[in-house]
Amino acid sequence: MEVYNEDTEMRSPETQPIKETALEVYNDTAEIRSPETQPIEETALEVYNDTEMVSPETQPIKRRKKKSMVWEHFTIEAVEPNCRRAFCKGCNQSFAYSNGNKVAGTSHLKRHIFKGTCPALIHTHDNDNNPLMSTPYTPKTDTPRRRYRSQNNASPYVAFNQDKCRQEIAKMIIMHDYPLHMVQHPGFVSFVQSIQPHFDAVSFNNVQGDCVATYLAEKQNVMKSLEGIPGRFCLTLDFWTSKLTLGYVFITAHYIDSDWKIQKKLLNVLMESYPEADEALSLAVANCVSEWGLEGKLFNVTFNHPASNSAVENIRPQLCIKNPGILDGQLVIGNCVARTFGSLAKDVLEKGKDVIKNIRDSVKHVKTSESHEERFTELKEQLQVPSEKVLSLDDQTQWNTTYMMLVAASELKEVFSCLDTADPDYKKPPSAEDWRHVEALCTFLKPLFEAVSTLQSTGNPSAVTFFHEVWKTQSDLSRAIAGEDPFVTGIAKTMQEKVDKYWRDCSLVLAMAVVMDPRFKMKLVEFSFSKIFGEDAGKNIKTVDDGIHELFTEYMALPSPQNTTSEGGKADGLSDFDTYIMETTGQNLKSELDQYLDETLLPRVQEFDVLDWWKQNKLKYPTLSKMARDILSIPVSAAAFDFVFDMEPREMDEYKTSLRPETVEALICAREWLLESNASSSAAAQNASATIKSEA
Repeated sequence: MEVYNEDTEMRSPETQPIKETALEVYNDTAEIRSPETQPIEETALEVYNDTEMVSPETQPIKRRKKKSMVWEHFTIEAVEPNCRRAFCKGCNQSFAYSNGNKVAGTSHLKRHIFKGTCPALIHTHDNDNNPLMSTPYTPKTDTPRRRYRSQNNASPYVAFNQDKCRQEIAKMIIMHDYPLHMVQHPGFVSFVQSIQPHFDAVSFNNVQGDCVATYLAEKQNVMKSLEGIPGRFCLTLDFWTSKLTLGYVFITAHYIDSDWKIQKKLLNVLMESYPEADEALSLAVANCVSEWGLEGKLFNVTFNHPASNSAVENIRPQLCIKNPGILDGQLVIGNCVARTFGSLAKDVLEKGKDVIKNIRDSVKHVKTSESHEERFTELKEQLQVPSEKVLSLDDQTQWNTTYMMLVAASELKEVFSCLDTADPDYKKPPSAEDWRHVEALCTFLKPLFEAVSTLQSTGNPSAVTFFHEVWKTQSDLSRAIAGEDPFVTGIAKTMQEKVDKYWRDCSLVLAMAVVMDPRFKMKLVEFSFSKIFGEDAGKNIKTVDDGIHELFTEYMALPSPQNTTSEGGKADGLSDFDTYIMETTGQNLKSELDQYLDETLLPRVQEFDVLDWWKQNKLKYPTLSKMARDILSIPVSAAAFDFVFDMEPREMDEYKTSLRPETVEALICAREWLLESNASSSAAAQNASATIKSEA
């Protein structure tokens, strides 16, 4: 028996008539039924493959109602005696249907409609008018379910949409940082044509416009998300260089949302033709504030690289104008902690460059030869050195890799000291003096490494995190300077100058953040300042106390919603009660800030969430909680988490510098937003899945 499908005939053998059993042929299975379940007096052969029923030549043709949705798009017309063809309603193209007793299936008709080869459907944009294009067919409830075995679980066919494809190409280029010119690469064009021959290749200008359009659409979403932020915004300025002497300023907003979660959002990537000009950064900030409507909402600005005094002074007026409650611009941070600590590490490495070269050469000898490494490992086992450190060469653009190389080598110094006896190729082992200097270098680098590593591990650390790190570093340097080792004191003096400058610029901001932590308040400020400043501690403590009270006074002067009336605007009749409370208890004599400072410190638990504490106590401290929210949103670093150990400012690649500034901004910002959106969607899906599993 042969089953006809499009161009194949289906015949019933004349030599083997079926009299009392019926053979039903489904899509890919055969089932024989007994006469009791389906009595048939005459031979009948039924084929279920979206085709009409065909019986042998000796039987009259029995037709059933066509149920396939494909017939919504085709009509059947007789073209010759005993020959009928299916005509597409959209393009009038004809297809084989029946010739005599031979009946074609519908697979070739489905391909014409579902795979978008029908010219009338190629440029269809509204799939709602073609339910066949977007949703699988669902039979009516009163229709007997057709029995067939699906060949696969493929998705329903969708009509080709040129505009949708262009949008997806733009998103692909943005998210994966592909060059715009890839749409003109012969390999890409050939690949797309092999998938969808009807896709019209796009030009560089087309895809550039599509990417900008994607950026503008995402920008509207970001703007809407920022409209309801209850607090103020802090800006970080990350400065990139380029080989063309152009500068690029990355401006990121940091804020605390209505759920008291700290957030950040990249707002602008602005090209500066003369980045060395003092007014370049202030102009970038002014453009950002105007474009995003941040007038009156700005609280702090933090630079990613050491800004000149004149550059900082140019920024301060922008903070003061239309931005009350910011201490006359005192909350500007001229250099972020990642760059400050990176600069300190660079000074340490510079002081020990000769020693570091000796160590690097020794590590290179071991790691660049398999035989050398085998000898080193054998010697380590013989000497029973317990260290688990693995030697690795450093990347001299990342200071943390040099630190880790020194730590590993220092723990394996016993092996290096004896290596010349086991490896005749090893000529210059480091001296005992070299190893002593390596230990000193690691002593200076370790606290810097641990502090900057916090930037990566915590995601978005606030100023509270680094107050302890900075004052402890300054205290350690003071002790090192008082030592007798000239190598150590020389390094400490070089570092001390930069730490003192950073402390002068940022101690107020860091200290105010500590005060807003109910585990520390002013007590940690008093303790740390007494260690750092000695007899001058009282003066510096008073500076912080005066600053925090002055800022609170400015917040008290800000307009706030009145809560003295009930719903509908009617007075609640308790104004006299408020007066009575103030007269009898004297509560009006102590501000929220003083009340907060006088309360007992909370225990110093490791997993304490300071933002959640203020969220729970915002009714108790309505004004102070607003001030705390803004202070705790101040970022201490403007560097991207993946680049906090960079030795030099980041550089824009040559390809992007060849593009228009507007295109560069669109590509970088849109990529950041799309990746954040995808990450949020993925996290939401995982949470939903976890919830379902827990409820199951």
